[in-house]
Amino acid sequence: MFKSFFPNPRLFFLSVVGYAAICSLAWYGLNEHFATILGLKLESSEPVIGLGHFVSDSFLLFYIYYFACTSLFATFWFMVGRHPWQWWSVVGSAFILFSTYFSVQVSVSINNWRRPFFDLVQDALKNSGQKSPGETANGVSAETVASISKDLFDLIIIFSEIAFLAIVVYVVTRFFVSHYIFRWRTAMNDYYTSQWGQVRHIEGASQRIQEDAMRFAEIMEGLGVSIVDAVMTLFAFLPVLWALSTHVSELPVVGAIAHPLFVASLAWSVFGTGLLAVVGIKLPGLEFRNQRVEAAFRKELVYGEDAVSRAQPQTLKELFSNVRKSYFRLYFNYMYFNVARMLYVQADNIFVYVLLIPTIAVGAITFGILQQILTAFNQVSNSFQYLVNSWTTIVQLLSIYKRLSAFEAAIRHEPLPAIDQLDT
Repeated sequence: MFKSFFPNPRLFFLSVVGYAAICSLAWYGLNEHFATILGLKLESSEPVIGLGHFVSDSFLLFYIYYFACTSLFATFWFMVGRHPWQWWSVVGSAFILFSTYFSVQVSVSINNWRRPFFDLVQDALKNSGQKSPGETANGVSAETVASISKDLFDLIIIFSEIAFLAIVVYVVTRFFVSHYIFRWRTAMNDYYTSQWGQVRHIEGASQRIQEDAMRFAEIMEGLGVSIVDAVMTLFAFLPVLWALSTHVSELPVVGAIAHPLFVASLAWSVFGTGLLAVVGIKLPGLEFRNQRVEAAFRKELVYGEDAVSRAQPQTLKELFSNVRKSYFRLYFNYMYFNVARMLYVQADNIFVYVLLIPTIAVGAITFGILQQILTAFNQVSNSFQYLVNSWTTIVQLLSIYKRLSAFEAAIRHEPLPAIDQLDT
């Protein structure tokens, strides 16, 4: 699965984690020093609203730093671990990381836009119904109405510019990722078919090469980008949520604590992830066994197309009975998993409002700040809840991984995984 596409996968991914940690520490510890060397100035005042956010000195410094770091990393692997797919697996992965981070920064830019826009909306509505002589129906002078209208239209135009950029980035990223994933599937297909003599005896071998490799690629297209997006979102929005926590003095029940929004988001997300991991722990194995009985039923039907003695009614009835039992077992396990998942999801919809009740009640924040808090909190909590939101897909990926692992074992002349030796 990985050896076919990445150079020396175990060392490669370990080096990615280690190198990324070193580069991140260097960035957060020495970025001001780097900026001084390049003659750039890091902004520390109010965030830039609009497209200027992406061409500020801070962003220019990041572009240069990221390009330098990825160039060094790619050069190293091109020299010590040459691989036929290295341009896609190494350079392509770096491009996906950058485009995902850029799309997350688009969300940050929109969140920065929310505060002035909704504060302006609040100012426009606060005098509603207080009509005085010479004023409009809402109690506001004509000059003020014109000024507020102009400011609102200007901010909407700024939002449109950011939204257009978001569309361009999204389309380019998805187009590239689709090609990236198909190259990965091509590498897997070439690798497995070259070993056909060693894997052909495994139950459902043809299905595993064609269907499982295809499903693995499709799931990785969505799941892989999602996990990168979750990590990048954390990097981008954790500082935002940390700063916004200064507007919240206490939480219900808990009372006053340091950085309450950040702590609450982390605790709530860890609780949800742990809950669903425990409730859904049986699902990967059940999905795997379900694929086995489906493959056995399909295989007998295929044999029946060429041999009259195969696919007899009694045999098909027994095989389909196994399919029926497998699905009913899955339905039962997914039932209580979905109960736990939906209870948590519905509670999550209102959780941040519960946290903000004391703050809202005393009027400690404006409408614009409230919108920023809601967006930042949801972004961070959704990133922490990656396993919660993707658990069903992860279950499918794990079951596919188990099936393809049998290929790996056969190629290495090792015993099949224990689950592949079990009766259906």
